[in-house]
Amino acid sequence: MAHTELKAHEAAIASALKTLEAEAEGVRALAAALAADLGSAFGEAVKLILNTSGRLIVTGLGKSGHIGRKISATFASTGTPAFFVHAAEASHGDLGMITDSDVILALSWSGEQQEMKNLINYASRFEIPLIVMTANEHSTLGKAADIVLALPKAREACPHNLAPTTSSLMLLSLGDALAIALLQSRGFTSVDFSVLHPGGKLGAMLKHARDLMHVGDTMPLKPLGTSMAEALIEMSSKGFGCVGIVDSCGDIVGIITDGDLRRHMRADLTNAGVEDVMTKNPKTITADFLAGEILQMLNASKITAVYVADAAKPVGIVHIHDLLRIGVA
Repeated sequence: MAHTELKAHEAAIASALKTLEAEAEGVRALAAALAADLGSAFGEAVKLILNTSGRLIVTGLGKSGHIGRKISATFASTGTPAFFVHAAEASHGDLGMITDSDVILALSWSGEQQEMKNLINYASRFEIPLIVMTANEHSTLGKAADIVLALPKAREACPHNLAPTTSSLMLLSLGDALAIALLQSRGFTSVDFSVLHPGGKLGAMLKHARDLMHVGDTMPLKPLGTSMAEALIEMSSKGFGCVGIVDSCGDIVGIITDGDLRRHMRADLTNAGVEDVMTKNPKTITADFLAGEILQMLNASKITAVYVADAAKPVGIVHIHDLLRIGVA
């Protein structure tokens, strides 16, 4: 790399690090504010949104509007019915999307956008609760709010202190904090999450073992007392790279894998009994395990298949290939 290119490269990295530090400082200031005076208003906002019978209407302009769209999507996907209304479009008919059972969450760093005036009047006229995220609680928007989430002042990462950078990240962070606080207050579970995220890799990660497992005669199983010759035939014919061993009650008590075969390889292996080769008390999962959890367990245990058990009785088997098939692994 030429000297001038090296200098440009180093300057770009230095600039990036300075930007990240400025934005991190803004988030740290926000966390400190939440631990102090902002915490009370934040708790009130959570309570208000939690108890509304309608939806959360998120609104904003410019960069705050872009952040608002993301926040509304996060709310909607985590159990808080929400959608975004552009503050300027609101004055041209979109106010009709907002009902008196809703709550409005308005984002504005300065709190002085002229386009917010009609929305403020509408909220006041129909007694629609208004929550405002702003760095200026004494602004027009701040004064009109029922609850003000006042963000601490912070310098933008922009060297001219003009382009919304740090401020946008702080609005986004506070919105995410609000969404997660509501998620936890509602007791929103991974099962609820899966209902709202049926598509893509995320949807696949939220499938359950019962949706993926092979059942019945497709499961490789043999009872205690079986010869290794028979166990190897079962293991090869079913194609899972293992065979589960069950006792007289039908409970899974062992498993034989390729690794077990290598560890016990000897000339008379086929004459041995399965109990001499099997790994006792194998790991099992329940039918409620999520695909993401199964993948994590397989990777952590360095295995390629796991039995699904109900009160120790095998009801299915999931292989790493099943996770690959749905796009998880």
